Amino acid sequence: MDTRDTAPDSWELEEDAEAPAAAAGLPTAFAALNVNAKPFVPNVNAPVFVPSFLQASAVEMPASDGTPDPAASMEVSETVAPVENGSTEADMPTEEETWEQKEEPGGDEGGGGQEDLGSGETCAEEGGAAGKEDEEMMEEEEEEMLLPKVAPAPPDAPKKEHVNVVFIGHVDAGKSTIGGQIMYLTGMVDKRTLEKYEREAKEKNRETWYLSWALDTNQEERDKGKTVEVGRAYFETEKKHFTILDAPGHKSFVPNMIGGASQADLAVLVISARKGEFETGFEKGGQTREHAMLAKTAGVKHLIVLINKMDDPTVNWSLERYEECKEKLVPFLKKVGFNPKKDIHFMPCSGLTGANLKDPVSECPWYTGLPFIAHLDSLPNFTRSSDGPVRLPIVDKYKDMGTVILGKLESGSISKAQQLVMMPNRHTVEVLSLLSDDVETDDASPGENLKLRLKGIEEEEILPGFILCSPDNLCHSGRTFDAQIVIIEHKSIICPGYNAVLHIHTCIEEVQITALICLVDKKTGEKSKTRPRFVKQDQVCIARLRAAGVICLETFKDFPQMGRFTLRDEGKTIAIGKVLKLVPEKD
Repeated sequence: MDTRDTAPDSWELEEDAEAPAAAAGLPTAFAALNVNAKPFVPNVNAPVFVPSFLQASAVEMPASDGTPDPAASMEVSETVAPVENGSTEADMPTEEETWEQKEEPGGDEGGGGQEDLGSGETCAEEGGAAGKEDEEMMEEEEEEMLLPKVAPAPPDAPKKEHVNVVFIGHVDAGKSTIGGQIMYLTGMVDKRTLEKYEREAKEKNRETWYLSWALDTNQEERDKGKTVEVGRAYFETEKKHFTILDAPGHKSFVPNMIGGASQADLAVLVISARKGEFETGFEKGGQTREHAMLAKTAGVKHLIVLINKMDDPTVNWSLERYEECKEKLVPFLKKVGFNPKKDIHFMPCSGLTGANLKDPVSECPWYTGLPFIAHLDSLPNFTRSSDGPVRLPIVDKYKDMGTVILGKLESGSISKAQQLVMMPNRHTVEVLSLLSDDVETDDASPGENLKLRLKGIEEEEILPGFILCSPDNLCHSGRTFDAQIVIIEHKSIICPGYNAVLHIHTCIEEVQITALICLVDKKTGEKSKTRPRFVKQDQVCIARLRAAGVICLETFKDFPQMGRFTLRDEGKTIAIGKVLKLVPEKD
């Protein structure tokens, strides 16, 4: 626990300290390092370098051991640097130090072996040789290997707004690839790691998939090339901090996708422009329609439609194909409930080449808008109330020196050592530590993705779908509720006694429709006087539902994020709805 927490602190100090201060501390630092360096030097370098170099480094070593004068410490850094680069995770912090030195004008530019220079070159290529971006690159190097992924920002930096973006769309539209490409372009994955992925992907005859491996991390996802769980990653722009939620496109994993979409503020619908692929994704069985609809019910207000694979030979950045996809999509998205003028933004791109994600493209003169990342940065801020009651639906939980839960804070704010209540089983818990996107903080505001370490509850007692609340304002829980539902697709009629699976915020529970109360006219909103005996596709009704177990929910009017739901059955989304009122239990 402690070691993990203290590691980033020391980096922070090193980063914030002025160059002279760092230089002053160097001789002592290296004197300490030297002991470790000795056994490593021959080990790492022997296969790589020519023997003459080895002898040279052996000559340097004793000299530097005895004398802590600056010139000698310079030599040490030269011999140490290559070692560090091929080094283990434990030695990472010094690796960064040697790089920072290298950037300073008086640093040992002639130093370190070929390996070190190589990595410096990749850094320069990646970051456009600009000093600031170079520094970001260094943080990313560590990110690949070490536990705290993002080096903590200096404490006086203003907090960037957190935005959760979910990537949705049909299987193989390119969601994970675009996510991986964005992480590469914003410097969250370094070039070396990508080259490693590319090699591994080539061995499996999957060379076009290497970018998606940045998000599809487990073996099964990589072998099949299909995302299963919702991948998470983050990147920052000048104004905002984004969390990428990479949803699976396959229809068997739609429940996972619903969980991902329920945490998002913004959805990116990825469409493949390739001939045939767009059509299959959009036809009745395709996931394009279902995902767009689920995103809307999960409460995503703004939709960006990325028309991907524009560089494909069958498309070749043609405006006709782009417009054709657009024409088919707009009426459908309108029907789902997005306003084409305000809520939807179309843009062409290519995930594999990265065209139009960060920089505009020359092949595409007809598109005049901003590229994708710039467009995300320019979006207006989301309004969130930090003074409301605490509501944190739990997405996932695991054991790690205590009970750790993951979730997105929907409202209220949480701070360290705060007492909260876990609903529906009313356990009082205390927050031991807070991680927002893997960076430890003392307090969190709404919209952030959090990991909380809790005291006072066992991991077995928590289920996804439980909710953390403030003790003075508990969320409602119950089994029976009245809701307005819209039947979207169902072959036959639906009568009382019908069973389906309810997805509400992060909770998944079986429900039964116990009674149909009335039909609602779609155009006028009038309610029928008599109780209907059944409902069929495209009708809107108010029904009473009863869940198999106790669930946490709120009425849509009080708290929209926890009052909207979808009903699914046999792998299809049957209905969407909103909770109108909670019915108290009779007993």
